[in-house]
Amino acid sequence: MTQEPSSTPKTPAVLFVCSKNGGKSQLAAGLMKQLAGGSVAVYSAGTKPGKSLNPQSVESLAELGIDITGEHPKPVTDEVLAAVDAVIVLGTEAKLEPREGTRFEVWETDEPSERGVEGMERMRLVREDINARVRKLYAELTGD
Repeated sequence: MTQEPSSTPKTPAVLFVCSKNGGKSQLAAGLMKQLAGGSVAVYSAGTKPGKSLNPQSVESLAELGIDITGEHPKPVTDEVLAAVDAVIVLGTEAKLEPREGTRFEVWETDEPSERGVEGMERMRLVREDINARVRKLYAELTGD
């Protein structure tokens, strides 16, 4: 009886990008990390990183038991771009060129402020829009 060589499937990796890396991309990364539980490598970055995280983004994730207090805005790097299978740009502010061989999507996320919804109510709506998209992406990346 011969044994098949064991092959470890590669962990899919995703990079979430927004302009400042303080809000939407951090939301998406936090949601994906919780959902994937280590089965997807998750990165976030900004095309023009800000100085700090959006406190409402942090709070809206904390409401779901997700703690991102150790995170900080980071720039998009060639190393991360080369390491990921998918690049997801959240919103239309961040501009990034697609890389050949890497899945590339722009998510035009819900913007409740355009409807006069502000504060934590706005952030929860943004979070839920991103969460639905993250769940779909997770299923596509992992085959679950």
